[in-house]
Amino acid sequence: MSSSERKTSEAESTYDQADMATKPIGLPCPPKQKSWLTRHFSLLLRRDRQAQKAGQLFSGLLALNVVFLGGAFICSMIFNNVAVTLGDVWILLAALKVLSLLWLLYYVLGTARKPHAVLYRDPHAGPIWVRGSLVLFGSCTICLNVFRMGYDVSHIHCKSEVELVFPVIEIIFMSVQTWVLWRHCKDCVQVQTNFTRCGLMLTLATNLLLWVLAVTNDSMHREIEAELDALMEKFSGNDTNTCMCLNATVCEVFRKGYLMLYPFSTEYCLICCAVLFVMWKNVGRHLTAHSGAHHPNRPPFRLHGAIFGPLLGLLALVAGVCVFVLFQIEASGPSIARQYFTLYYAFYVVVLPAMSLACLAGTAMHGLEERELDTLKNPTRSLDVVLLMGAALGQMGIAYFSIVAIVATQPHELLNQLILAYSLLLILQHITQNLFIIEGLHRRPLWEPALSEDVMGKQGAELPRRGSLRELGQDLRRASRAYIHSYSHLNWKRRMLKEISLFLILCNITLWMMPAFGIHPEFENGLEKDFYGYRTWFTIVNFGLPLGVFYRMHSVGGLVEVYLGA
Repeated sequence: MSSSERKTSEAESTYDQADMATKPIGLPCPPKQKSWLTRHFSLLLRRDRQAQKAGQLFSGLLALNVVFLGGAFICSMIFNNVAVTLGDVWILLAALKVLSLLWLLYYVLGTARKPHAVLYRDPHAGPIWVRGSLVLFGSCTICLNVFRMGYDVSHIHCKSEVELVFPVIEIIFMSVQTWVLWRHCKDCVQVQTNFTRCGLMLTLATNLLLWVLAVTNDSMHREIEAELDALMEKFSGNDTNTCMCLNATVCEVFRKGYLMLYPFSTEYCLICCAVLFVMWKNVGRHLTAHSGAHHPNRPPFRLHGAIFGPLLGLLALVAGVCVFVLFQIEASGPSIARQYFTLYYAFYVVVLPAMSLACLAGTAMHGLEERELDTLKNPTRSLDVVLLMGAALGQMGIAYFSIVAIVATQPHELLNQLILAYSLLLILQHITQNLFIIEGLHRRPLWEPALSEDVMGKQGAELPRRGSLRELGQDLRRASRAYIHSYSHLNWKRRMLKEISLFLILCNITLWMMPAFGIHPEFENGLEKDFYGYRTWFTIVNFGLPLGVFYRMHSVGGLVEVYLGA
């Protein structure tokens, strides 16, 4: 080879080596471009999500403006009852009730009957205890309005006949609303979604304003007290200009019935708001075939050998019923003796520490047991936790106000010391019970199979190739039976969880019954009422007590889930 050719070949080899050095080695191939159909489908899904968020935003703003408008009317009535009267607030609420009633009827007769309107139903929404409470408190609220109408009719000689229209509208509205929520609380509507969201938010705002008015409006209570004072002056020989009832016996029935059923109206409005919010969240929601039905292996509610929890809970229930009956008999008289207040608060001082210790022991058992945490996203469970924490603020708020009033006045009397201990123990019991229930709700139930990621990936890969979900359902049932069989023996930790859950269920039923169906010692003992004033303490109690009753009901539902999961 000549020297010139040798130089040329060396130059070429050097150039090739430099070129190879500059080329990237081991880089992945450029990603395959998605097909037109895939890109078009993704765009449609993105637009659907954007439209859903826009509909939720618009309906939420509608509810916010309605609540602000009604709140402005109610505040104006409180602070300037000459320019804005209670009648003006009733007219506004009557208009909102009529609009909500028209939408409820349209939803039942129009939207829900359209083809493919309700393709899915949320199995976790509207459990039986929520719907039962809805019917119970709705019936009590209707009876409350009947008593109110009877009271107004007995004073018709000094009242306007137009006032009878408002209770009639409320009875019709609440009857239709209860029926619609009972039948359609699980619906996941797929048609007319924006209109449905706006209707749900309008109805929710109406119920929220009814609750605010019930909490702040004490006009009926003041009228009853003024009539009783006038009646005492009439017996003493003094004349009075107060509007008197034509039939004293009938008026006494209406008066007692109204005062006893008054807290149920606020409780009913709170439950309706919760159910309507769940329905609003479910509008346009798509459920998978597996989440659209109850799990086939979910166990029924059985005792499973639990002994001490039910016995102690029944003992607390019987003692609570006895204290409740004695206090109610004494409350039917002209005044309540102080020893009955002492008995009432002493019962709470005994029961609340036992419940707190049980909750702490249950939380410790959750930390020791073998069940793993359920980290999957669950909107219903998240809402349960929010409602549980929010409802606990009612009784805790009353307790803190009572603590301030007692410490600032006479903390050394026996009754005041009992009320102080009751308030502190109530706060502690709410905190410990919330920890126990929330920890239990986030544990994977034993009847729910814990599938591994490999199994889930395999099922996800095989699912598009299958013609039906029958094989997948059979696999899940086999896995569920194997999982339950491996933990079929009740060990001491699970047995203790069941005992604690049953004890707390019965105690919460007792503490739900006493404020829900009777006279409220928080308002009748006179200590806080004298310290804060009648109107302020009336608002605090009517704000906190319905939330407390709702908390006890919601706690029972959560404890049943904890019991079944163990």
